[in-house]
Amino acid sequence: MSTFLGIPRRREADDEPFGPLPHPHEPLRWGESFPRAAKAALGNTQLRRNLAHATTTIRDKRARVVAEVPDWEALRDAGSAVKQQVLAELPELLARLEQSVTERGGVVHWARDADEANRIVAQIAEAKGADEVVKIKSMATQEIGLNEALAARGIAAIETDLAELIVQLADDMPSHFLVPAIHRNRTEIRDIFLARMAGAPADLSDAPRELATAAREHLRRKFLSAKVAVSGANFGVADTGTVAVVESEGNGRMCLTLPETLVTVMGIEKLVPTFTDLEVFLQLLPRSSTGERMNPYTSLWTGVTPGDGPQEFHLILLDNGRTKVLEDEVGRAALHCIRCSACLNVCPVYERVGGHAYGSVYPGPIGAILTPQLTGPSGAQSAGHDDPNASLPFASTLCGACYEVCPVKIDIPSILVDLRARAVDADRGRLVDPVAAAMKAASWAMSDAGRFAGAERAAALTHRVGGKDHVVRRLPYPGSLWTGSRDLPVPASRSFRRWWADRKESE
Repeated sequence: MSTFLGIPRRREADDEPFGPLPHPHEPLRWGESFPRAAKAALGNTQLRRNLAHATTTIRDKRARVVAEVPDWEALRDAGSAVKQQVLAELPELLARLEQSVTERGGVVHWARDADEANRIVAQIAEAKGADEVVKIKSMATQEIGLNEALAARGIAAIETDLAELIVQLADDMPSHFLVPAIHRNRTEIRDIFLARMAGAPADLSDAPRELATAAREHLRRKFLSAKVAVSGANFGVADTGTVAVVESEGNGRMCLTLPETLVTVMGIEKLVPTFTDLEVFLQLLPRSSTGERMNPYTSLWTGVTPGDGPQEFHLILLDNGRTKVLEDEVGRAALHCIRCSACLNVCPVYERVGGHAYGSVYPGPIGAILTPQLTGPSGAQSAGHDDPNASLPFASTLCGACYEVCPVKIDIPSILVDLRARAVDADRGRLVDPVAAAMKAASWAMSDAGRFAGAERAAALTHRVGGKDHVVRRLPYPGSLWTGSRDLPVPASRSFRRWWADRKESE
């Protein structure tokens, strides 16, 4: 195997596995607790530049197209109402969807968890004699680890979305819902293509047109030879059995029409009751996600049509923790999410650390409330446990920007506060609760003027501990519970009361 810029380069006939292609000087961190991963991400200046540029561009586009809609708030209300209706009537709507799909020639499968869903997809591919499937970008299939599960059974899953292809070639992980490779710039993408994509021109530049052309030629062969395609679903219509996928490149349309067999993995919350309900979401989603008035490609299919498109359609209805979330009166609102990514693009935390720091398929504010509920946190954040989900609800400034842009009005800040309260409550049973002890000590000092003045004088003695920038970055336990995720400014050398007293004396 040859190398390019120190990266193992794959030959066209080379079947050897290759490892991750991280950012310069940044090892790939996945599944690590948010505070640790975020600290590493903050040190990557290239990553921060990439994120700032991309999120600012998307925010500005979204703001312009949303301002064009006079009834935008009414649309948000309508979208929220439909989602509430879906969760309230979920069992009945799912039964109606199954009946509608079956009546139109499709086959419906029910998957309780990731293993069951992966097994169903693999069995369908094996029955068709396929050792390769083409895929449309899908959060649900990433959630269940479908690519890895198929690879374990000798079936290659080929990502056809340009950004997903970049991530796959680099053996990387997506860091954004709509723009999975948002953490990469075009020079990095050029290097990835040269190192990892079979048939990439040796003189490939980092011009976007050339990169897109190279990817198109690489994927065309896959589209024409694929027997089986796998997709997710943006929406499923209970009344008609129609499934909808919206995308911007046309690769999805190729996957949905060329292969003989189509397998769709859909989270059970992606339902809408009637075809008319799609009108609301096909206005909300493109404006909120990519800042477009409508998606360039909106594909709708209903069962099987003889002589047109796939002649075998399988719909896998995925639970994978969703019914557990549905039982939560507060947290269930996270299931309203239509995966637009608007909350990521406005979040000051996400903009600075990117998606990998969240250690989950679902990053950003929505991931901070959805992931802990789907997979279950330990609730031991303050105890310093390694469960990466435990710290996610704390990965927010609670500024509320995510709620302001959410097209279905998910009150993410309120859910974050609720999950934080649960984490704190889960810690109360420990013999020594350092947070509670610190609060009691502060209460004792602040309840008496003399004690408070003494505490101020003692605190002023620590002024030099912070060095030149007067910031403490690491303290021993229990102070590490604070400095593990945030810096600690040292107190001023002179308190306000001392300064005021000195000023009065000098007058």
